[in-house]
Amino acid sequence: MRANLKNIAFILSLTLFGFTGISQTENTNEPPKVGLVLSGGGAKGLAHIGALKIIDEAGIKVDYIGGTSMGAIVGALYASGYSGKELDSIFRVTDFTKLIQDDVPRGAKTFYEKEDSERYALSLPFTNFNVSFPQAISGGQNIYNELVRLLFHVKDVQDFKKLPIPFLCIATNVETGEEVLLDSGYLPEAIMASGTFPSLFEPAEIEGDILIDGGVVNNYPIDEIREMGADLIIGVDVQHGLATRESLSSATEILLQINNYRTVNDMKKKAEQTDVYIRPDIDDFSVIDFDRSVEIVASGEEAANRKIVELQEVANRQDSKRASLKKTIAVKDSLTINRLIIRGNDLYTRGYIKGKLRFNLAEQISFEKLKQGINNLSATGNFKAIRYELVSNGLGTDLILKLKENPTKMFIKMAAHYDDLYKSAALINLTKKNFLLKDDVASFDFILGDHIRYNMQYYLDKGFYWSFGVNSKFTDFDEEIDFGLIRSNFDVPDDPNIREINLDVTDWTNQVYLQTVLREEFAFTLGLEHKLLRYSTRTLNQLEEGTEGDFVPSSAERTFFEDSNYFSTYGRITLDTYDDKYFPTKGLFFDSDFHLYLFSSDFNDNFREFSVGKARLGTVIPLFHNLSLNLETEGGIKFGTSRVTSFDFVLGGFGNDFVNNFIPFIGYDFLSLPGNSFVKAYGRLDYEFAPKNHLLFSANFANVDDDLFRTGEWFSEPSFSGYGIGYGLESFLGPIQIYYSWTPEIGDNNVFFSVGYWF
Repeated sequence: MRANLKNIAFILSLTLFGFTGISQTENTNEPPKVGLVLSGGGAKGLAHIGALKIIDEAGIKVDYIGGTSMGAIVGALYASGYSGKELDSIFRVTDFTKLIQDDVPRGAKTFYEKEDSERYALSLPFTNFNVSFPQAISGGQNIYNELVRLLFHVKDVQDFKKLPIPFLCIATNVETGEEVLLDSGYLPEAIMASGTFPSLFEPAEIEGDILIDGGVVNNYPIDEIREMGADLIIGVDVQHGLATRESLSSATEILLQINNYRTVNDMKKKAEQTDVYIRPDIDDFSVIDFDRSVEIVASGEEAANRKIVELQEVANRQDSKRASLKKTIAVKDSLTINRLIIRGNDLYTRGYIKGKLRFNLAEQISFEKLKQGINNLSATGNFKAIRYELVSNGLGTDLILKLKENPTKMFIKMAAHYDDLYKSAALINLTKKNFLLKDDVASFDFILGDHIRYNMQYYLDKGFYWSFGVNSKFTDFDEEIDFGLIRSNFDVPDDPNIREINLDVTDWTNQVYLQTVLREEFAFTLGLEHKLLRYSTRTLNQLEEGTEGDFVPSSAERTFFEDSNYFSTYGRITLDTYDDKYFPTKGLFFDSDFHLYLFSSDFNDNFREFSVGKARLGTVIPLFHNLSLNLETEGGIKFGTSRVTSFDFVLGGFGNDFVNNFIPFIGYDFLSLPGNSFVKAYGRLDYEFAPKNHLLFSANFANVDDDLFRTGEWFSEPSFSGYGIGYGLESFLGPIQIYYSWTPEIGDNNVFFSVGYWF
């Protein structure tokens, strides 16, 4: 009996103590510390933005934020001071496809790099006689640039607990598989590491550790947020559940499925530990559906609205003074960099790197110009990763470049091409960087097909300063042309029985030059050139030796019209802001070339010093959606009294990269209209009726004759015209183009066809 009374007394005392404890808790004036946990999920993580908008509207003051992958990116921006609505506005105008693909704009490439990227269909790294493959599709450079800009206002916060809202994120050490908690350092770098999805982005390196997506080990850092001091957890879960076989349609989805074996099971327990658990309906979206961002954000809003009562209860328990509205963040569009610190550049000089950045220290520049400079560095392909910090130094900002040089220095590149002039050709290229010196690149193209050709280039890039280059190029082709063109340019006996001959053209050109480049788009070049030029045919029978001035063949099988070495000096000015070489939609183009021919071996015994100048000016005007107008004008003139006609202009045909002074002219066949001077106008309407599919309408007009500018006939009504309608396709081999063209002057028509990049 006494034992029973003791037990009853003990139970009553515990009950009384419990009630007293509850009463004390309910009456306490201390509001709960609210922690926000945002999971990873790729594009699905955009639902976090919708949830944050509702959390803001409910009046909740978040005390701590923890996130992984996309949850880390959105969480860091929110922790830095952006509101949910501001994030929605930012992400609505973001082109995620461009950000992820790391497409470097054409304007970020030097002229050497432009030519390089517009010649090869396939490029493979080549190390120790083995072909290697990149670790990922993207280096994440464009995303990093944008994060640096958006987080510039907290650039000096190295301890993430000192952000407007204390923050942490999770990454994975790829070597050990261990979880890495990131709560200090440079914020853009930390959240990039947390979101480095394997195979999609290159692994990140922070303080010697190689890091990848934190979702591999901890996709919902609830325990870490509780350890920071959170009493109450609001969680937004956008994790991908285990998919069915029908949903596993890409390598990314399969990798995510493998990773989710662990995280899906972990999430069951973590969801139970979450006080307000928000689960958006995102099963219909994939991790790469960034083009459906508006729908995904809306799904986050809907899910949070379903929890609005619980969210408002949390807000009511908080101190109203603490639940103040977030201040609007003014995103800066300019900065002043007065010190440049470079780390990790063993193979490339400071002058090379500074030259690529293209801005002066201690001058105010826009973020767009900084981004352009980083893109210039990225376009070289010499750096596997370019990470940088912007840190205040009292007078301005330090730019700390942390470069990870690309260890691959040799590449094998390939391409295939067909056109009506050079015929079929296959190209194999060997490129070697740091061939002789730092900052240099050597390249050799061997072209095998109907005609054997080669192209060798060596370029020492010194950025702002004068760069040095050496080129050697061998070109060979043949074409059926009017015999009258040969008779008008060379001393050849007339033969009324011959209307056309097959002309063989061989050109071997060697150049040494200096070049300076401004903003990657404007170049000035000075150089010396040697050229061996041969025009010959097998059509004519061997001619007997005639009087002085008559043509004498060099062999029984081939008749030569020209077989001379020419030595010249030249200058060239080029401006190229076209956004694409073959199908431009905007930009300007100007190219002028002046050659002074000083010496010759003089095969035809008619050489005197002469010069040739030519220029081409163009623009592309966007008219309507997917419709653009390309307008160009072009002209050339020969100066001097030399009787050499081998460098006269000859118009006709369709294409790019013709040798010497052969000029494309729609409507006429190749090498149809000769003269030592010409003027030409060209226009093309380009309608992209489907992605990468183009409907083309072209027209060109020209005057071409000897001494056109001296007689003033260059300003008269055009003597020649041609029109064309065509189709263009941007393929993996390069542009595929087919043109039907005609000219009213002679009632003739031609069909031109080309496949692949021109080389």
